[in-house]
Amino acid sequence: MHFEDLIRQRYSARAFQDRAVPEPTLRAILTLAQHTPSWCNTQPWEPVVTVTPAATDRFRAALWAHVQAGSPPRPDHPFPVRYEEPHATRRKRCGGALYTALGIARENKRGAFEQTLKNFRLFEAPHVLLMFCHESLGFYGGVDCGLYLQSFLLAAQAHGVQTCAQAALATYPDFTRTYFDVPADRKLLFGCSFGYADPDDPANNFRTERESIETQVRWIDH
Repeated sequence: MHFEDLIRQRYSARAFQDRAVPEPTLRAILTLAQHTPSWCNTQPWEPVVTVTPAATDRFRAALWAHVQAGSPPRPDHPFPVRYEEPHATRRKRCGGALYTALGIARENKRGAFEQTLKNFRLFEAPHVLLMFCHESLGFYGGVDCGLYLQSFLLAAQAHGVQTCAQAALATYPDFTRTYFDVPADRKLLFGCSFGYADPDDPANNFRTERESIETQVRWIDH
């Protein structure tokens, strides 16, 4: 696929088929993502990837039990404290489009909450990637890991695999570090559920909007 097709066709899948991505395909995707540029070629990304659905299911069950037990979220890095304009409106439009596709009415707060909780079920995906980075690398290590995520998303799309990047999976880093035996100095940045999207699920039948470059880019011509 051409790059333009990849970046336009990629979307966040929130429902997946019950079949695994073959390991050769998974290795090909990760090998492509490894070519991501980074500060002084530090390559700070340390992804943990579940290779089999069985491994994913074990983690899914453990994470779900942890969330259902009422454990308070303590992300390694602070989430946004508020959404100013125009970010607040864009966020509401995105959520509104998803809930409309799912038939969740605006006043159905419980339905919206239950949809949010599906993050911690990994949207029933057969695989998940969890991104760790050494604490010493700070903000710019996180930037490089964000670049890796974009490479991973597009490499997966090129191989017919759909993805959903999730900040929600970074809300319980201590649990996740313990589960995967990751050292305490590796900070959890985000997760990404992935597999083959279910094309018949309404959660996959909407697309988010993008602003034009005229509204986003400050043009300097003198």
